[in-house]
Amino acid sequence: MKLKPATAALLFAAAIVLLALAPLVLPPFYVRVGQLMLYSAGLGVAWTILGGFAGYGSFGHAAFIGVGAFAAGLVEQQLTGLPPPLLLLVGLVVGGLACATISLVVAYPILRLRGTFFAIAMLGVCQVCAELNNNVDFFQGSLGLNFPPVTPSDWDPATLYYELYLFASTAVLLVAWQIRRSRFGAGLLAIREDEDTARMLGVPTERYKRVAFVVSAVLTGLLGVIYAHSLGYVTTDSVYRNDTNLSLIVYSLLGGMGTLAGPVIGAFMLVFITQVVLARLLDFHLFATGLLLAVLVLVAPGGVLGVIRDLRQRWRAKSEPAE
Repeated sequence: MKLKPATAALLFAAAIVLLALAPLVLPPFYVRVGQLMLYSAGLGVAWTILGGFAGYGSFGHAAFIGVGAFAAGLVEQQLTGLPPPLLLLVGLVVGGLACATISLVVAYPILRLRGTFFAIAMLGVCQVCAELNNNVDFFQGSLGLNFPPVTPSDWDPATLYYELYLFASTAVLLVAWQIRRSRFGAGLLAIREDEDTARMLGVPTERYKRVAFVVSAVLTGLLGVIYAHSLGYVTTDSVYRNDTNLSLIVYSLLGGMGTLAGPVIGAFMLVFITQVVLARLLDFHLFATGLLLAVLVLVAPGGVLGVIRDLRQRWRAKSEPAE
């Protein structure tokens, strides 16, 4: 049964309020797990704008986490006299602009590729950005960047960053929801189903793909800036991570590819599995992620939401009276 818009909005607002109040009752460890869940969910939804809606699955979206983080850090180092909230705001603006610029430059050639070729090319983009960041002295990737604290001395940093992640992830989800219900979103879905046919029907496919690519990159970069601040110190290896590239795909596959709720469900589940269930097996995380991906493709290609949908259809078929 599909919820009415007013009911869905009320449930969504209630969920956000409950999540915002969670640090008041959770132990410190679970507040940090909550940070990672919210950060991962935001990244998953940002990835879905391109990979889920348009069908251009990226294997290299961690590039924009790194670009956003290092662009913000290099500028913030020169502006340490600013008040902490303003410093973070400057970092977000700079990180977002850097990701917008890089994605615009990359979009024209790379979006001419499709499917596996696009995915592998994006992995190459991530590797190139990481190598430049690591070997060009200006970026200080090998030495690392310190991020000035943005938390007042009497505030709990873990709680503050938890709330920042919640705010940012909610904003990303709302942007994706607005795209999904717009004409632009309908065009992206048409591209995913059959790009050539969509072009014949008048969908400006090249422009729509570029816009989706840039929006996805900017949202990813903004989350990367907050992530860098929460760490306090970043190197190339801490932001340009191949396990992050893999995890972004798993979030959507686990929850439900092409949906808004899917990446959120998938992120929450995978983070809980790796950080709580497998907490004592840190070296096992990447293997577990890859194994989970393989099992999902074989057993539940529609993800959790696909399984729920299939169960509902079976229940309806059984409950309907035979003619």
